[in-house]
Amino acid sequence: MKSSEYLSRGCVNLPKLSYKKEKIFKHGCNKLDVYDWLKDIPSPEYFKTFNFVEVRFKNSRKDFFKLSPYIDLEIGDIVAVAASPGHDIGVVSLTGNLVWYQMRKKKVDPDSEDIKKVYRKAKQTDIEKWSSAIEQEQITMYKARKIAVELKLGMKISDVEFQGDKTKAIFYYTADERVDFRELIKRMAEEFMIRIEMRQIGVRQESSRLGGIGSCGRELCCSTWLTQFNSVSTGSARIQQLSLNPQKLAGQCSKLKCCINYEYDSYVDAIKDFPNSDVILKTKMGDARHQKTDIFRGIMWYSYVSESDIFIPVSVEKVKDVIEKNKKDIIPDQLEELKLHEEENKIDFENVVGQDDITRFDNRKDKKKN
Repeated sequence: MKSSEYLSRGCVNLPKLSYKKEKIFKHGCNKLDVYDWLKDIPSPEYFKTFNFVEVRFKNSRKDFFKLSPYIDLEIGDIVAVAASPGHDIGVVSLTGNLVWYQMRKKKVDPDSEDIKKVYRKAKQTDIEKWSSAIEQEQITMYKARKIAVELKLGMKISDVEFQGDKTKAIFYYTADERVDFRELIKRMAEEFMIRIEMRQIGVRQESSRLGGIGSCGRELCCSTWLTQFNSVSTGSARIQQLSLNPQKLAGQCSKLKCCINYEYDSYVDAIKDFPNSDVILKTKMGDARHQKTDIFRGIMWYSYVSESDIFIPVSVEKVKDVIEKNKKDIIPDQLEELKLHEEENKIDFENVVGQDDITRFDNRKDKKKN
């Protein structure tokens, strides 16, 4: 398998039974990694171990499986689990009592009959068949795209995931409208000789499966740790005083970036005591309109109608005072400008660990000339 193919399944190396788990699975080296913060906390003697495990498959697909009493699993083990039909191969991403918290968070009932079981630890034949199935995924995706183009279907096949026993493949696609892919499934079943399942996903889910680098220079949040996609509105950007530029606010999926919601609650709490920016302040020098706001510093900039290019910083308290005076038909002489003291942090160069200044030879040349 190529590096990207086994990394998408949580493995840092080609899985082999002769390898130790540390060589196959390491925390922080794969997408949607989960750290078991309860592993160093001993459970009470009377407390039964939770007999469920979390198993991860390709990219962001995870599921919970019931564990038989005679099977002892650890994080990083490759297991064969029940599928519909046949069996699938996955990597154990979480064990123990923390699985109960994850199931509760995702509202999965442990007593449900829909939860499948773990068959066994993967054998060498299982891993070999799993590896050969993974090697066919990219070739299959290209062929499926070609068939979809020939049938003139308005859809985009973005990813293909083979089942561990090579009897079934899931084709993930995006489409703006409803697609009749009955003929597509018929032709793909004849071409690949496997069971076909079509699964439609959104553009955010597509980005999480494909991955990429964001404008911040780091991996996409949706492909590393984010699992729930909440709607992002332009109102969240307005409250944070962000420029409504689609090129800057849009992510890889052409939707508004998910990170816009991260600090939204902090801005909402901070702006509660701010006056309405649409209110025009009346002074003897003229009416003043709001231009911009620094929420966390508590400063609002206004400009007179006659001098729209000159911004005057005013504290929130002074703005409230002027609004109250205007309600009582009291017009102040002018806006009380807030004096901003911006300290410049000058950092002198210090040769701490042996680094050299770029102008280190200049003084020597001057001395020689003298």
